[in-house]
Amino acid sequence: MQKGNIGVTTENIFPIIKKFLYSDHEIFLRELVSNAVDATQKLKTLASTGEFKGEMGDLTVHVNADKDKGTITITDRGLGLTADEIEKYINQIAFSGANDFLEKYKEDANAIIGHFGLGFYSAFMVARKVEIVTRSYKEGAPAMKWSCDGSPEFTMEETERADRGTDIILYIDDDCKEFLEESRIHALLTKYCRFLPVPVAFGKKKEWKDGKQVETGEDNVINDTCPIWTKKPSELKDEDYKKFYRDLYPMSDEPLFWIHLNVDYPFNLTGVLYFPKIKSNIDLQRNKIQLYCNQVFVTDSVEGIVPDFLTLLHGVIDSPDIPLNVSRSYLQSDANVKKISTYITKKVADRLQAIFKNDRKEFEEKWDDLKLFINYGMLTQEDFYEKAEKFALLKDTEKKCYTFEEYRTLIKDSQTDKDGTLVYLYANNTDEQYTYIDAAKNKGYNVLLMDGQLDVPMINMLEQKFEKSRFTRVDSDVIDRLIVKEEQKGEELPQDKRDVLSALFRGQMPKLQKTEFDVEAKAMGENAAPIIITQSEYMRRMKDMANFQPGMGFYGEMPSMYNLVLNSDHRLVKQVLENAESACAEQLVPVEAEIAALTIRQNELRKAQEGKKSEDIPAAEKDELADVEKKLNEQKEEKTKVLNGYAAGNKVVHQLIDLALLQNNMLKGEALTNFVKRSVEMI
Repeated sequence: MQKGNIGVTTENIFPIIKKFLYSDHEIFLRELVSNAVDATQKLKTLASTGEFKGEMGDLTVHVNADKDKGTITITDRGLGLTADEIEKYINQIAFSGANDFLEKYKEDANAIIGHFGLGFYSAFMVARKVEIVTRSYKEGAPAMKWSCDGSPEFTMEETERADRGTDIILYIDDDCKEFLEESRIHALLTKYCRFLPVPVAFGKKKEWKDGKQVETGEDNVINDTCPIWTKKPSELKDEDYKKFYRDLYPMSDEPLFWIHLNVDYPFNLTGVLYFPKIKSNIDLQRNKIQLYCNQVFVTDSVEGIVPDFLTLLHGVIDSPDIPLNVSRSYLQSDANVKKISTYITKKVADRLQAIFKNDRKEFEEKWDDLKLFINYGMLTQEDFYEKAEKFALLKDTEKKCYTFEEYRTLIKDSQTDKDGTLVYLYANNTDEQYTYIDAAKNKGYNVLLMDGQLDVPMINMLEQKFEKSRFTRVDSDVIDRLIVKEEQKGEELPQDKRDVLSALFRGQMPKLQKTEFDVEAKAMGENAAPIIITQSEYMRRMKDMANFQPGMGFYGEMPSMYNLVLNSDHRLVKQVLENAESACAEQLVPVEAEIAALTIRQNELRKAQEGKKSEDIPAAEKDELADVEKKLNEQKEEKTKVLNGYAAGNKVVHQLIDLALLQNNMLKGEALTNFVKRSVEMI
């Protein structure tokens, strides 16, 4: 029996394995099983070249757990190890001490992946003792047994083993007994080993017999050795791709499309990527791409391998050229990664372009499911935008779809304002904004439907991309001011009468939390609505952007600003004005006379002081101007008080305000109940 010491310093490989190389205990099973598969694959390679001429036999890798003995055993019939190979791959792995070990492999950690030694040491994360019983395929090589309890010491001696191959026997630590549970092992094998290229069996298949499950004599193989990404597209049918998707994501809807990746230069990459149905909530869709290295599962966090927007795709990527650290759990920055990322982006764009070109009808039918993905890509990847602008669509409220160029051609004659700016009108809720949409259509305008999760940042980006263009929500102003032409329709009321109307309605506006109203009168035509509520495009968009862009949160805290626009051409508004002037005449005549006289005197004093320095104006004149302005404000307040008093008892004023609020989903609770009662009374 040979005894020895693995490391020559007080530092040894085990704490380094635990601290630096393996952050997750469960990957020990992946490492040991993939090592067994590697050994089997290498034997098959030697057989294909004639270097190994023996019988291959059954090459299944077996995983067995014995709860009574507290062991897990991984068995293969691969290359096996000679005593010299144990010395090289196991004992010498850390001869130079832990620090030198890390220094040795930091430049090429990828070179260790799949090598027996380092992956083997992950066993000590869960085991208090590990044994290797192995026999090399080489003729005459004796079987060997190596044993270590996790300290730097080991023993190695000749033993008996009937056949070539290797058994790794793990004596599981007391604090890791969970890994002896059948369900736990099965879950780990399914997660990490379900597509390994050599059959992996965990125990025997079971069947129901006499009211209970009993083992059969058939191996319970847990993996598919030839997953679809290892096959040629010509060998596969649509149903094969759909079945594979169902196997990966059993609770998901059927995918929209898929892309089969297969490239061997300038890097190796295979895989299948699926376009899932994504209508909302980007974050729920992430981390559905599984990364493999030679069919060994690595991670489903592929940030750094693919651009951020492509993490919304589902499927599998397999590449031996993606550099990984020794635990295969984290990606390293590398030129190959950038090339792969660029390649995948191009393939995705080309696939979408081909679908759009070859079957636009199908593309349009699936646009609502593709929109979020494509918009996300255009917002975050300039190279993707350059390709996607040819097939990205704009959908209007009639559910018709247009490319960017098609839509520009459609609206350029009717929706260009007096400054030559092309105005894109849009709505985000066809029910709530129906009146505004209808008014726009009556003017001959087209209205886009922009109701997606990313439409606000998309609008901002498109305004920068499109030449001399702006986007305006259809309810952001009265229709005549959405797209201002040279001609102006409607004859405005005199300013004093508009002021009266504004005062009548302003004082009756409800007090809503974080909401402010400005009231104005505007000639909009006798057939237009008597009153509408609009909201500034700029302020609303800034508040919307606060949800997306860090640093803009203060906009979200600001009150919502609305404009209540009175149609001075409408008979009901005219009636309110006429009735108010008649009913309040006796009170208002002396007030307005006083306002007129004070205004004349105010203008005289201001004109007299115009152009003079403050020190050159007599104090008496300053005092008189201040006194006039004070009295003028008092008279205006008195006028407003009179008008408010009248409006408070005017049902038509309240009915018109409530109709506008109701139209914008702002009338609720007691106010809504009062509106209904008033409506019944007025009928």
